[in-house]
Amino acid sequence: MSAATHVLEIDGLTLRLPRTARPVLDGVDLTVGASEIVALVGESGSGKSMTLRTALGLLPRQAAVGGSVRVAGEDVLTMTPARLRDLRAGTASMIFQDPRAAINPLRRLGDFLTESARINGGAGGERAVVRARHLLAAVGLTDRVLSQYPHELSGGMLQRIMIASALMNDPGLLLCDEPTTALDVTTQAEIVALLADLRNTFGTGMLFVTHDLGLAAAISDRVFVMYAGRIVEHGPAGSLFGAPRHPYTAALLDSTPRLEAPSERLAAIPGQPPDLRAPLSGCPFAARCAYAIERCRAERPEPENGVACHRAGELVLATVREGDRPRA
Repeated sequence: MSAATHVLEIDGLTLRLPRTARPVLDGVDLTVGASEIVALVGESGSGKSMTLRTALGLLPRQAAVGGSVRVAGEDVLTMTPARLRDLRAGTASMIFQDPRAAINPLRRLGDFLTESARINGGAGGERAVVRARHLLAAVGLTDRVLSQYPHELSGGMLQRIMIASALMNDPGLLLCDEPTTALDVTTQAEIVALLADLRNTFGTGMLFVTHDLGLAAAISDRVFVMYAGRIVEHGPAGSLFGAPRHPYTAALLDSTPRLEAPSERLAAIPGQPPDLRAPLSGCPFAARCAYAIERCRAERPEPENGVACHRAGELVLATVREGDRPRA
């Protein structure tokens, strides 16, 4: 895929915060193409949401940032505040994890949906309402919700409202920050199917952040696996889940529950992710890796052919069979 078709290009992104001994993000490279869904997976605290938020310039105070984050060809990290507002108003949108925390409970949902189009998109009141009705239909809701308040809708319906709101100004990039975590399994599957349909309908590129490998397998074209602020493996979803090449990816897959073995004890990755207050040397996963050798603890592995592991060429990791791949 050529750079011209990328809606998001992250190149060598580093992010440091005060009173930390290592970067929160450490040389992240990632791309999202037009009409492509890319999943970013990993344990909590690996830097997934922070990577996503850099695409909107939502950086913590006193953060020291390096590298580049280009949305539609423009570097977000060098944008003026005015240009950032324009970016957030039309070029890129975000679906947050908890819709109840993102929607004003005292305002009607119609006002919430049409406000950004009226203020930022330049659409008149009636045009904004027509657009809102169109998007509500696309997400499986009727225009009755325009006159309702957030407390009158379920969590799944509110998440659909969030998706419709994110699409109001026709963004080329949709950033999804674990948008199904707070939903039940049935509603979660419906939202996943909805996002896939919207990608096909509107041609929107999506970066889908999750720690759920089942969701990543169900929705994504490509997957990036993140650990301790670094991308340790990436590739097409089918090949990555079918034949993981990094021990961390294999360990994540081993810890995924499967219907055919409900009575077996779930596998777990020993130890804890590295503390931000402690410096790192070598591979960040070495302390928890069953395949680590002395070189792993002393020398940082550089990505090669989509995997950052000193032993990637010699290890034969457990392959997840087609029928055992994680599913939503």
